Amino acid sequence: MTHWFHRNPLKATAPVSFNYYGVVTGPSASKICNAQQDAVFELISMGFNVALWYTKYASRLAGKENITEDEAKEVHRSLKIAAGIFKHLKESHIPKLITPAEKGRDLESRLIEAYVIQCQAEAQEVTIARAIELKHAPGLIAALAYETANFYQKADHTLSSLEPAYSAKWRKYLHLKMCFYTAYAYCYHGETLLASDKCGEAIRSLQEAEKLYAKAEALCKEYGETKGPGPTVKPSGHLFFRKLGNLVKNTLEKCQRENGFIYFQKIPTEAPQLELKANYGLVEPIPFEFPPASAQWTPETLAAFDLTKRPKDDSTKPKPEEEVKPVKEPDIKPQKDTGCYIS
Repeated sequence: MTHWFHRNPLKATAPVSFNYYGVVTGPSASKICNAQQDAVFELISMGFNVALWYTKYASRLAGKENITEDEAKEVHRSLKIAAGIFKHLKESHIPKLITPAEKGRDLESRLIEAYVIQCQAEAQEVTIARAIELKHAPGLIAALAYETANFYQKADHTLSSLEPAYSAKWRKYLHLKMCFYTAYAYCYHGETLLASDKCGEAIRSLQEAEKLYAKAEALCKEYGETKGPGPTVKPSGHLFFRKLGNLVKNTLEKCQRENGFIYFQKIPTEAPQLELKANYGLVEPIPFEFPPASAQWTPETLAAFDLTKRPKDDSTKPKPEEEVKPVKEPDIKPQKDTGCYIS
């Protein structure tokens, strides 16, 4: 399958110091408050890393030159699991933190929401690829592409209030994906119109697809020149991207020939409004819940822990925090026959 290119930066996170014995209003309150907040933060951090692992696992599978049907299903499933974990953290655990995440950090609500939406969009890309490969009805493919473009637009809007230093490159990627899949929607919608003997409208739809594809190409170049965290992919070099350009060109030429020989219909000045709704193939996050506490954690067991009996050297001053260097991921190069990349 030849169908995905993606960017999801693995950003370095600032070190966090944990203090289990600070002063609140008394030893008991201090012990409960600090331990509870530290535990919540640790739980969220572990969940976030697991979700990120699923996106990286999907990336590794999608990057293979000859991805199988089962591997494509695993990519699809992994992204839905990741979306479910991110969603669960955002709704059920991050609000429990007394100190909110700093702007632009991974646990900041806008970023978490963008992760959820982007995982859904990329899982849906797998659905589109499958529909194209199996030659499903153009109307279904157009609707799925339109819904996917809307996902990317929504993710971009979620990040719009962040400072460009945190979001410029990410948003450029989301914007080019939105243009790309809107072009796909107009292209396949044009095929649907032609099949309904609306050749003039089909030509106008294909012209809009051509325009959006050119815009996506320009955004690919801008994305490559934009500085920001994470690897740089080259979407315009991927086979799935190049295939759309050829498909738009060939379908438009076919419609123009048919209109010149058979239909003689006037071409509208305005592009058709896309009011497409997919009834199949829409992606929802897989619901996620942390496992329940073990039955061994009884009140008696918890009462047996006594932080006052910690080793004496626990009270030594912590070492100065070291600078956390960003993780450098290699830039992504298109494979010969797939150009298939997630994360």
